[in-house]
Amino acid sequence: MLIVFFYQLSACNSNVDIKKAQYTVNGQKLYVQHCQNCHGSKGEGLGKLYPPLTDDNYFKENRALLSGIVKNGMRGEIIVNGEKYNQEMPANKQLTVVDIAYILTYITTNFGKSDVIYSTEEVIENLKNHNQL
Repeated sequence: MLIVFFYQLSACNSNVDIKKAQYTVNGQKLYVQHCQNCHGSKGEGLGKLYPPLTDDNYFKENRALLSGIVKNGMRGEIIVNGEKYNQEMPANKQLTVVDIAYILTYITTNFGKSDVIYSTEEVIENLKNHNQL
């Protein structure tokens, strides 16, 4: 009986890992196409113009806002890794909810320290809560 429990537990983890891998691979492709030009291939940013995507604290504190930032862009000053940035980020209105979930999963798990995917449900909820859907 214990063996069956561990098998089921590992099977569930495998499905989560497969989904995370799927989100990350698809997110990387979209990141290269839509984000890399300004934020760099390693999320390092571009000098004082565009912030790096490596500040895990920023990701955690603003998790609910990130979907809207990717979809609708951003204006105004932000502080990332202790540095101020005030360059406008353009909107990406053509990105779907799934695209945003993929991109945010790639950024936060590859450049940040998160091991949690952004689900499409979370992206929808975050966009609704901030009237950005």
